[in-house]
Amino acid sequence: MKLLSRSEEIVLLAIWKLQGDAYGVTIRQMIFETTGQKWSIGAIYAPLHRLENKGFVSSIKSEPIAERGGRSKIYYQVTSDGRKALAEIKRINEAIWMNVPVLGVENPAH
Repeated sequence: MKLLSRSEEIVLLAIWKLQGDAYGVTIRQMIFETTGQKWSIGAIYAPLHRLENKGFVSSIKSEPIAERGGRSKIYYQVTSDGRKALAEIKRINEAIWMNVPVLGVENPAH
């Protein structure tokens, strides 16, 4: 299986964590809550479209919301191939980090 880019991995994990409530805004919020990083909407949609093209996510368009000029939302969900990719990424990350000496940095975000 071809490795995903880090942005694809983060977006795919956010969709998985949202379990059925994943659309642009909620994906962005989940990424911020998880990483503390504010991503632009464009930074989310580029990897999102690549994930969809690779078959790792699928999308469904909702009915327009009930307000004047209400737009539809596009909801995303992880496919079975996407779940396999996440499992492989987790395995690889665990193997890479196994036996790494302590880095001596308590809070790398600062």
